[in-house]
Amino acid sequence: MASPRLETFCCPNRDGATELVVGFQPLFFGVMCVCSAALSSGLALLQILPKRRSFRPQAHSSRAASSSRILTIISVCDILGCTGIIIRSSLWIGLPNLVSEISDGNSSSVWPQVFCVGSAMWIQLFFSASFWWTFCYAVDVFLVVKRSAGISTIILYHMITWGLTLLLCVEGVAMLYYPSISSCENGLQHAIPHYVTTYAPMLLVLAVNPVLFTRTISAVTSLLKGQQGIYTENERRLGSEIKIRFFKIMLVFFICWLPNIINESLLFYLEMQDDVKSSDLKNIRNAALITWFIMGILNPMQGFLNTLAFHGWTGLDLDFSRHRRRELPWDSASTSLAGGFTPAVGSSLIYQSHVQEIKKNLSANGGQQPSDAISVLSEDSESSTVEIHISSEQREELKRNGASWEISTG
Repeated sequence: MASPRLETFCCPNRDGATELVVGFQPLFFGVMCVCSAALSSGLALLQILPKRRSFRPQAHSSRAASSSRILTIISVCDILGCTGIIIRSSLWIGLPNLVSEISDGNSSSVWPQVFCVGSAMWIQLFFSASFWWTFCYAVDVFLVVKRSAGISTIILYHMITWGLTLLLCVEGVAMLYYPSISSCENGLQHAIPHYVTTYAPMLLVLAVNPVLFTRTISAVTSLLKGQQGIYTENERRLGSEIKIRFFKIMLVFFICWLPNIINESLLFYLEMQDDVKSSDLKNIRNAALITWFIMGILNPMQGFLNTLAFHGWTGLDLDFSRHRRRELPWDSASTSLAGGFTPAVGSSLIYQSHVQEIKKNLSANGGQQPSDAISVLSEDSESSTVEIHISSEQREELKRNGASWEISTG
């Protein structure tokens, strides 16, 4: 699981609240974390591997959509974070003496502490990066209906996410282990910067992403109304699919990380007490231990649950053909659309419609410029996507009806 308490545990003079949760049933907790992380990373990897499809696209953009790239990066970060949990917990299970050596005077060797700090930083780094990329995804899908977001945007996202992740991780750990790992300062003051840098990206996603998703939905609704001047049942279904997709993403995030906030609040309360083992605090200690074990299960499961929220179940029909173009299971290419759809199976619609025709019609009718919402659908926006599902039964009808849209698996 991912918690700043793991870094705090590496201090030989750790506080009583940290000792309470990390020292309670460590073997059972380690086994539980390994099982959860292994299951999540294995299923997440299975989800993102290429699959065979009965429907083959006719063409494809030379550049993958930036939103699809972001979803891929989020999944990779989750898998790498789970890998760190598996390695750390496995060594704690196999070498129980390693934990006991991370204490005052028990060992002169620095390797137990080096492993403790290194594995904790690995886990924090990739899960923090996952938080920042989740925020960037919300920004990207908002921008896609407001303006073009070309290939330079994804480069900017890389600079922001990895730069902030490394900066905050290193700064937080440096403050925590000052003046050295073997003699961390006592008290809450030196640990607070570490907890702030750990939870800042998480709280950013919890607070800002719902706002961005809500504004994106409103913008897409206006966009759909503006295409034909009406808002039919088909457009309502389209908007509903987008709402459900964003709701799933936020639901997974809340389920997997809300226990961390509750647990940390309880542990901070215990730290401020004179005696953590006081009988008056029994209920608080029990609640902290319960949420600690819940975190051990839910934190690693974010990897698999995210892929379900992003793409649905992609199936088990793997395709490792060497002659097949390398392609993610949710990346398909173009077909045509006009009229209705059923939001049922497998593919998702990229909002890049017949913009050239629209621009020509607007120019012929008085030279009016397309709105900002329409201009986002131009060929300059092929690096960003807002994705929804359409049914395979509709594809033949869609081809006959004539308006060109790109199809991408979602």
